Amino acid sequence: MQVPVYNINGEKVKQIDIDDSVFDIPLNEAIVHQALVRQLANARQGTASTKTRSEVAGSKQKMYRQKHTGRARAGSIRSPLRRGGGVTFGPKPRDYSQSMPRKMRQLALKCMLSTKVHKQEMIVLEEIKLNQPKTKEIEKLLTMLGIDSTAIIAIDEKIDNVVKSARNIPGITTIPARLLNVVDITSHKNLLITEDAVRQVEKIWGRKVA
Repeated sequence: MQVPVYNINGEKVKQIDIDDSVFDIPLNEAIVHQALVRQLANARQGTASTKTRSEVAGSKQKMYRQKHTGRARAGSIRSPLRRGGGVTFGPKPRDYSQSMPRKMRQLALKCMLSTKVHKQEMIVLEEIKLNQPKTKEIEKLLTMLGIDSTAIIAIDEKIDNVVKSARNIPGITTIPARLLNVVDITSHKNLLITEDAVRQVEKIWGRKVA
């Protein structure tokens, strides 16, 4: 498959071939959904905690006698029915992490990359080089490419000037290509990726040739 390559001025400069084993995979919604749920679950800390009636402070003694008081029957002041009492079925620290086979995770990622290509939402850039952090340069690039919504910029290595230039733009995220993931790709409409980053992605997740 061939895709156009643009320079930093938004001009088409050439066409390149990309690996079909990464960028031309049929969408498997079940796998993508499972990978998405897994990643979001693994990001949860699971530290929420409440006290049960056995853990809150207060006497265990019966508040008043059972009969002849005119009140409802009541036991401990720690009862969940009373203010300051324990919590019924409240959250406790737990592990939300889910496991998923590596090949399935890779397939989900390749499905999303392929979807971006088929929807023409992936734009390959020749390179992004800035002599100094300059947000206006990234804004100019986005304007020239006709991007007016969220976008993720994937680069082959961390370039401080690019990261610093893009971090102040709402909806724009910069990430090393090797850290591309299902959540970031699905949460951004467009994917901007440099040519070197494309080759890195192909090397990591492409078809291995003996």
